[in-house]
Amino acid sequence: MKQFTLTLLLFCISLGIQAQRPDREKIKTLKIAFLTERLNLTKKEAQEFWPVYNTYEATSNQLRHEAYTKRRNANLENLTEPEAKTLLNEIAAIEDQRHQLKIKFLKDLQEILSAKKILLLKQSEDDFKHQMFEEFKKRRREQRGKP
Repeated sequence: MKQFTLTLLLFCISLGIQAQRPDREKIKTLKIAFLTERLNLTKKEAQEFWPVYNTYEATSNQLRHEAYTKRRNANLENLTEPEAKTLLNEIAAIEDQRHQLKIKFLKDLQEILSAKKILLLKQSEDDFKHQMFEEFKKRRREQRGKP
């Protein structure tokens, strides 16, 4: 685990040096490396897994952004009750699409990975988010001059 953490740290530093790349691309690259190592994917698994995963992520993010935009653009002060119900139904429909997408994603993954690796994927995604959040907090403290 120490070796993995050291590798991840060195990888983060090297990505930090490459200031030309957008942060999202850096994080995506880190996430791919993190998940690949955690899941210990075979070459065949990786070739089948990443296209399915990337499609799921892109579609899920698009739907999440769509729901967020609808909420953000709604002028709650001037919204009538029928308009609010319509908006609520639209957002619920988007959330239902996301749920159906997740079900399909899990079904597709079962044709590629073992059930144990699928469960490990979710845990690894959560661990990655946690590490990124901790890194973000650490950098904010450093910017503020606090140890």
